[in-house]
Amino acid sequence: MPRRTTCVLILLAAFLAFAQALAEVEITNEPHHHFLFQNELVRVFYVEVAPGEATLIHRHRHDYIYVTLGDYEVSNDIVGRPSVRVKLHDGDTGFLAGNYAHAARDLSNTPLRNITVELLQDEKARQSAPSTWGDDRGLQVLPGGTKQIFFVKDGVRASEIELQPGGSIPQHHHRGPHLVVALTDLDLRSDVQGKAAPISARLKSAEAQWIKGGFTHTLTNVGRQPAKFVTLEFP
Repeated sequence: MPRRTTCVLILLAAFLAFAQALAEVEITNEPHHHFLFQNELVRVFYVEVAPGEATLIHRHRHDYIYVTLGDYEVSNDIVGRPSVRVKLHDGDTGFLAGNYAHAARDLSNTPLRNITVELLQDEKARQSAPSTWGDDRGLQVLPGGTKQIFFVKDGVRASEIELQPGGSIPQHHHRGPHLVVALTDLDLRSDVQGKAAPISARLKSAEAQWIKGGFTHTLTNVGRQPAKFVTLEFP
């Protein structure tokens, strides 16, 4: 190959890398990522991409957990790697290590929707993640429902809970906080130990709520439809 051609190719590659870096945006500036809330542990986004559309190239600086809302197929285009096509289903929950940039394209005729939860203390958690959860996978049969533990990553336990009408989670203690992501409309009753009156817990499908720890309660589905939700429990 002539030397001049080699130089041109090197300059072109450098220009493309520079242009790609300029095109990359922070996740907070990516218009399909709608900021919900942030605290010392998490930053939470609702993500929605229309069929056939794609996000801008954006960087994930933290480890994160996603909770899929609905069924769709996505092309995950990570900078510097081949594209990967993935089929996702309602309630699919996954963990991805941070410090990479990508764009996500919806290949389906339904919207790409999820809740993205950045773990803001991921570096600390990687070094000292507690093992107090016990099993990191497993199915628990509840009175009128189930609890499926998906995984424990960076000290966070991700589970999916499904309760039939009248089904309940027996009395249990939340030492730390947890995040609830509603996969269906939720109409729940929380009977908190030490409180005379029960607490109503109502969420619409695709909503997320942060709940502080330090309490013991029983949770019952008082709605007429099955209740399905994902919990991310923090130590």
